[in-house]
Amino acid sequence: MIIYNVTLNIDKSIHDEWLIWIKDHIAEVLATGKFKEAKLTKVLVEDEETDTYSVQYRAHSREALEAYYDNDADSLRQVGLKRFGEKVLSFRTELEVIDEYFVKA
Repeated sequence: MIIYNVTLNIDKSIHDEWLIWIKDHIAEVLATGKFKEAKLTKVLVEDEETDTYSVQYRAHSREALEAYYDNDADSLRQVGLKRFGEKVLSFRTELEVIDEYFVKA
């Protein structure tokens, strides 16, 4: 299983607007059909100028993620860039799930 992780530093001046926008953006990414689910998390660091978030998308497969890059990623990224510009800084990583563990009740 592949997780496509996007970490974002959000300027506090646009935080509230961005937080509303990102929820719609995540829905648009999921609507591509390339991912099973997504999680929006806040990174717990203290910074006076920015808030940091991580969005983790679980891809259906490596091929699905590659198809996302080829067909969807650029156009979806451009929407955020046009709206927020340099007030949002992001970087992307790919994670491969090796194993998962759960507590049995």
